[in-house]
Amino acid sequence: MKPMPGAPTLPSALDSRLLALTDQCVMCGLCLPHCPTYRVEATEAESPRGRIALARGLALGTLDPGPLALAHLDHCLGCLSCQKVCPSQVQYDRILVDTRAALRDRRPAPGRIRRWLQDPRLATRLARLGAALRTDRWLPRLARLLPKASPLRRLAQAQPAPPPRPRLGSARPGPATRGRVALFRGCVASVHDRDTFAAAHVLLEALGYEVVATSSDACCGALQRHAGDLEGAAAQAAALRVELQRSGAEVVLVSASGCYADLRDQVLGEAGPMPVRDIHAFLAADAGFAALRFRPLAARAALHLPCSQVNVVGETAAIRAVLARIPDLAVLPLPEQPRCCGAAGSYFLEFPDIADRLREEKLDQAAALRPDLILTTNIGCRMHLGIGLRERAAPTRVRHPLVLLAEQLDNQAS
Repeated sequence: MKPMPGAPTLPSALDSRLLALTDQCVMCGLCLPHCPTYRVEATEAESPRGRIALARGLALGTLDPGPLALAHLDHCLGCLSCQKVCPSQVQYDRILVDTRAALRDRRPAPGRIRRWLQDPRLATRLARLGAALRTDRWLPRLARLLPKASPLRRLAQAQPAPPPRPRLGSARPGPATRGRVALFRGCVASVHDRDTFAAAHVLLEALGYEVVATSSDACCGALQRHAGDLEGAAAQAAALRVELQRSGAEVVLVSASGCYADLRDQVLGEAGPMPVRDIHAFLAADAGFAALRFRPLAARAALHLPCSQVNVVGETAAIRAVLARIPDLAVLPLPEQPRCCGAAGSYFLEFPDIADRLREEKLDQAAALRPDLILTTNIGCRMHLGIGLRERAAPTRVRHPLVLLAEQLDNQAS
C-alpha cells in the first residue's frame, strides 16, 4: 500500500519493525473480551486489534497521526491481557511502546501536568510533599473550585493518603549470614509504599538476610517508556543498573508488580549481574519461611491481583501461599474478569473517565465479598483503589500482603 500523499511517516527503522510486529496479528478478535477499554467503550478503535491496525497504518504512512488516532492509542492501559490470551503470540507491548515512541516528536507539547507525571523524580518529590502536607485531607475539597475539565482538578482530587506506620509484629532478626539482597523501592512507591518496604525488611531480616534498599531517586523507567520516552527510560535504567551493581547484592527483590518487567528486561536483562525475583515467590521458596510463626487474624481479605502480576510477573500462587501462613485469615480472590482496576501507572490521573469506570467495577466486586481489607501487590492499584474507597466513605483499607505478614509475625524466641 502506498503512503498517503503528504502524510507523516515514521522513521524507517521503526517502520520495518512495526510492520513486522503488526503482521503477526491475524485479527481473530479473541483478545476483545479481555480488553478493558473495549469492554467499556465497545468500539473497535478501543480494542487491541483496532490499535494494531492504527499502528500499521501509521507505519505505512496511510494514516495521519491526528488527535483521534493518538487518543485511541493513549487510551490503552497497557494491561497486556490481550497478549496473555493471543494464540498468535503477538508482541503487543512492543507495538504499543514503539508506536508511542515513534509519534513522540509529532505530538503537541504535553501539558504541565502530563510532564510532571512522566518525570519520575518530579513525581516523587510531589508525592513526598503531598504526604508531608497531608493534601489528601484538604486538597480534594478545594478541587471542586476548579473547572471540571481542568487536569489540575483531577490531580487535586486524586490525592492518596500516605500509608500508616505498620504495627510490625515481634520479629527476632536472624544473623545476616544468608547473603545480601537488594530491595527495589521505586520512585513514587518509595513514598506511598513505605510501609511495604518496612515490612519487607522485617521479614527478610527474620530469615537472616542482609537487606540493602535502593535510593528514593532510583526508577526503573517504566513511566517514561510507556509514554514513548525511550531515551529518558534508558537513562533511568542505566543509573539504576549502576546502583544495583554497586550494592553487592546477589538478587533484586520487587514488591510492586508494575516495576518488575522493566527491572528484568530493561535494567538488568537476561544476562544481568543479578536475577530479579518477585518477593512473594522468594519468600515462598525459602525453607526458613516455613519456620516463621504468625499470629492468627480472623479477617476477610479480598485479594486483587493486578494485571502486571497476572500477565507479566505470574507467581500468583506464591502470594496465596505466603498469606496462607496467617492462621484464620480468609483470602477471597476477586473475579478474574474484569480484572483491571484502571490504575495503570499514571493512567488514572490522565484518563479519569475510563479509569474511574473500571475502578467502580472492581470496588463493586470487592464489596460483594464484604471484606475487612483489600490486598494488592502494585502501588498504582493500591493508590487508585484507596482513593475510590475514600470517595465511597468505605471503612475498608487497601494494603500490601507483606504488611499483613509483618504485622502478624511472631518470631520471638520461646
